[in-house]
Amino acid sequence: MGKMHYITPAPLSFEVLETILEEGYKLALSDQSKILVQQCKEWLDKKLSTHQGPVYGINTGFGALHDISISNNDLSLLQENLVLSHACGLGNEVPSEVVKLMMLLKVYALSKGKSGVQLKTVELLVEFFNRDIIPVVYEQGSLGASGDLAPLAHLFIPLLGHGEVYYKGKKRPTSEVFKELGWNPIRLEAKEGLALLNGTQFMSAHGVYTLFRAFRLVKYADIIAALSLDAFDGLIEPFLELLHVIRPHRGQMETARNIRSLLEGSQLITQPKKHVQDPYSFRCIPQVHGAVKDALNYVAGVVLTEINSVTDNPIVFPDEEKILSGGNFHGEPLALAFDFLGIALSELASISERRTYRLISGERGLPEFLVANPGINSGFMIPQYAAASVVSQNKQLASPASVDSIPSSNEQEDHVSMGANAATKALKIAENVEKVLAIELFNAAQALDFRRPLKTSPYLESFVTEYRKIVPFLDQDKFMYPEIDASIGFLREGRFK
Repeated sequence: MGKMHYITPAPLSFEVLETILEEGYKLALSDQSKILVQQCKEWLDKKLSTHQGPVYGINTGFGALHDISISNNDLSLLQENLVLSHACGLGNEVPSEVVKLMMLLKVYALSKGKSGVQLKTVELLVEFFNRDIIPVVYEQGSLGASGDLAPLAHLFIPLLGHGEVYYKGKKRPTSEVFKELGWNPIRLEAKEGLALLNGTQFMSAHGVYTLFRAFRLVKYADIIAALSLDAFDGLIEPFLELLHVIRPHRGQMETARNIRSLLEGSQLITQPKKHVQDPYSFRCIPQVHGAVKDALNYVAGVVLTEINSVTDNPIVFPDEEKILSGGNFHGEPLALAFDFLGIALSELASISERRTYRLISGERGLPEFLVANPGINSGFMIPQYAAASVVSQNKQLASPASVDSIPSSNEQEDHVSMGANAATKALKIAENVEKVLAIELFNAAQALDFRRPLKTSPYLESFVTEYRKIVPFLDQDKFMYPEIDASIGFLREGRFK
């Protein structure tokens, strides 16, 4: 059966989500969650059987069509048509890890018993997750308000037997997979299509996934920066505690402490220096890396609130006997946070590329372009070009999405967040930061070998030893993209001790 995580009303945490994904946990609804879902559905059905008049999205059209009443006989068709008509996604396919997060977050949101869905709808979604049936979802199409309509439609048309899914590693028509498994599609009932499509799970899942990567990247950024500092024959004084307690930003103090710890026992950092100052890209590591960490912590707080929220519409309150149509689907909190996340991560790459540049510049006894015979050899000239190109792209991607809004649905949806674009941009920026840090590591390890026989700290020597198992010292020109790819893989697959 494997490891099982039971969905309950208890709040989700990043640690729980990461454990579920990394260790391959299956999902199951707790008895408490089943009761909440069933009670909400029963109350909604009773309400509809006795209520006279329109209830938005349940017996009316959607968006600008909210004034059109729908007969009771057509309520199921209304919901099915909604899901099918909204599957208009474009662009690249969303990574399978993000799609699994979307499913998990939607299961959790629906299990709160505020959405009026059938229990069997939630249970089928759980089965998709547990069997690794991954719907094909596209990254473009959401305005980040009214929920992530287009991507969530692609996530859920497979519940109706439509669309495509990945199953056993192959992309296949959903109908074919259902036939193989002996399953029947769900027949949606009143409110269900709207409950599935209204919500911020596309944005939220991207946010969680990007934060997982970002928190790893800031740890690597400190390690690689410490290595570059030592290889550059840098000074330890800018990292001493005395300097930072008088400007006690949390991230700044943490980064200075990290660098001191990482360089403990280094022969290079303690040798006499001829210079009295380092460039900002070294001297201001605590201030820049620290500010990035503080930004990530802020964004994480916003995302944590969001994934523990109910964001569809209308929302059903059985205990209060109310159905309220509001705007919890609006992605503005996430849009602003993701723009901040992208800006912060861009800075991490920007300062990294500057350290790479100083390492190849021929300063402080290092050969130009980190090669023994510069001139006949170009050495590490072009990896810095590549890093500069990626950093420049990040600056373009970091332009905020949240300041934009294009009205839709005949002006009924007249202000949108563009949070989905902010979310996908932030992920691309994180992927780019990984590349830039990998190039800095590639250069820093090369520079360190020109300092021999002196050694850096025991921790960093161990780190470089592991790295050298896949990327060797280069003593003459060769094509370097395999080493850069290997450096990226080293960061992506590594684990912190």
